[in-house]
Amino acid sequence: MSQALENYIPQDLAGRFRRQAWKVWTISLLAVGAWAFAIVLAPLAKAGGFDAVAAPLYRFFSLICHQMSERSFHVENHQFAVCARCFGVYFGLVCGFLIYPLLRRIDEIEPIPRFWLFLAMIPIGVDWSLGVFGIWENTHLSRFVTGLILGTACAVFIVPALVEIFRLVSAPKKRKRPSQ
Repeated sequence: MSQALENYIPQDLAGRFRRQAWKVWTISLLAVGAWAFAIVLAPLAKAGGFDAVAAPLYRFFSLICHQMSERSFHVENHQFAVCARCFGVYFGLVCGFLIYPLLRRIDEIEPIPRFWLFLAMIPIGVDWSLGVFGIWENTHLSRFVTGLILGTACAVFIVPALVEIFRLVSAPKKRKRPSQ
């Protein structure tokens, strides 16, 4: 045997973990997709005259984004519910969730080194810093792309964390044996 006995996972348990991981991934992908869709739904609803749908979406997203019109994408002259950078992060999460099974086994819960997450923060930090110090005026595209990079990287950390959380929550509790 090449591995220690305590690392052994019975095959039926491994199969259960894999199925559970796929369920967690699917539900999470749908949730992240719905979140990104809601961002685009707000201007579409407003353009279509459905203010009863658009107003609560704009109000909700105003709690997490400045919603400055000049920094947001627009659909039919109505801005997205978040700015271009935030939309890049959320769209990046969707993309990251979509490609995750191509990058790693879905039931792998061992996180990749955090170095990659910090590396993904560099473009967004540089884009923001250059704009703040007046060295370079960032654009909708630069904000979106740097947010996309960070959002995609975040998904690679979020998926295994969610899988592990659900694995721990659904694990059968070990009973303590009475003292003899």
